[in-house]
Parts: sequence; C-alpha cells; structure tokens
Amino acid sequence: MADRVLSLAAGVCPDTPPVEFVEACAEAGWNTCGIWFDPDTWTDAVANAVRSRLDHHGMSALDMEPVFVNPGDDHGHRLIDAAATVGASNILVVNYGAEPDAFTQRFGELCQRADEAGLNCCLEFLPILSLKTLDEAVEVLRQVNAPNAGILVDAHHLDRSGATPADLVDLDPSVFRYAQLNDAPADPGPNLHADAMDNRCSPGEGDLPLIDFVNALPAGTPLSMEVRSAALRNAFPNPVDRARSVRRATEKFMAQAGLS
Repeated sequence: MADRVLSLAAGVCPDTPPVEFVEACAEAGWNTCGIWFDPDTWTDAVANAVRSRLDHHGMSALDMEPVFVNPGDDHGHRLIDAAATVGASNILVVNYGAEPDAFTQRFGELCQRADEAGLNCCLEFLPILSLKTLDEAVEVLRQVNAPNAGILVDAHHLDRSGATPADLVDLDPSVFRYAQLNDAPADPGPNLHADAMDNRCSPGEGDLPLIDFVNALPAGTPLSMEVRSAALRNAFPNPVDRARSVRRATEKFMAQAGLS
C-alpha cells in the first residue's frame, strides 16, 4: 500500500477537536488525515496548532471539510484560508439547501478562490442533502469548468444514490482528486440520515462492492476512510483506539483484495 495515500477522515472522530485528532492519527499510525472545520471554534491559533502537529509528526492533511453552501453565509473563504494554512490538498463542498443555479455559481466562486490558494475544490453528492447524485455533480462540474474542480465520491453515498462503481469508469480521470472509502450493510434501513451518520463500517466489514469501487477509480487515487459509525464510536471511545481499529481493518481489506 506504499504507493497509495490512505487517510483517516475527520468524521471518524466527530467528538475530537482538530489538534487532538491529528495527535490520535499519528499515534495510531496514520501518515495522512482529514481536518474538520467548525466555523464557531476555528481560529488562526487552531490553524497554526494543527499545522505544527502535522509538521511535527511528518504528516499531511488530505482534505479540509466541509463547506456547506446554503442561502446564507457558508464560511467557504475562511475554510479555504484555513486549509491553505494547514497545508491541505483538497476542500470538500456540499449543497446544503441552495437552489441549483445559486449553488453552481457559488461552487465556481469557491473553485476560483481555492485555485488561488493552490487547492482542489471537490464536490460531494449525498442522497440526504440537496445535490444527491453523481449525474448532478457531473453537471455542476461541466458548467463550472474549473481546472481544480473535482467530484468527491463516497462509496456509501454512491451505493445509496442508486449508482454503481461501473458508473465511474467512463468519467474523466482528472475529476477524482480523492475518494472516500467505507463499508455498510446492503440494507440502509428506513432512515437514510441515520444510515449515513451512524451505520457505516470499516472497509471489508460490510456488503458494498468495494473492490469494484476502488478498481473503478484511476490508479493510485488517494482514499479517505470515512467511517461514520455509532458502533465504532461505542466500541472505541478513545480516538486513538478508534483510529487504530480503522487502520487495521483498512490494511487487512487492501491486502486481502490485492489492492495497492
């Protein structure tokens, strides 16, 4: 697995502040992680502390999330500035209630600001939010036509939106800046929001076609382990133990699947 970047997504430890999350990832053996941006608590001091701990451990930040584009203030420019400070490669953007045309315009603005900061601007589709499908995300990218724009495909959301890994194969490889890997039961149950927030599991521990998913992506696409799981949080309340559990499961899955 040395040739592929594997990262732990911030959503694995939603109860852990960014600086402590970096420390937990480092202790658990991760070289790369994601960073969560909370506009109510983020400050320049937090940004500098995150960058300091990443540098201290020789780690990198794959992404910073999320920009929730909505009819009000989405804090996108603040997040981009923070991402540049900590050295993240990508920012993650979702539509949280904006009308389609307004969202497309705002995504284009965010792409321009991110490009000036040397960042990729990645659009995530989620069945539980306003931009729900891969096709909708592809259309936004077509309209915006920004060189740093990408689509963030999450294995769970791809499945729950009714798409399959085969739907990724014919897309322009350049849209895949990174992807989110996780597993889940085949049946989402009656509550899609609870399923997305609490019902996922580590790669190889569920029913999703993850080998097909990884193989449908361009070779070497960085993978972020977005394992939002109530069971995982309950079993491993300590963030170091939780991060270590996901790392071990990921390494086992990648090795058994013959992926690199």
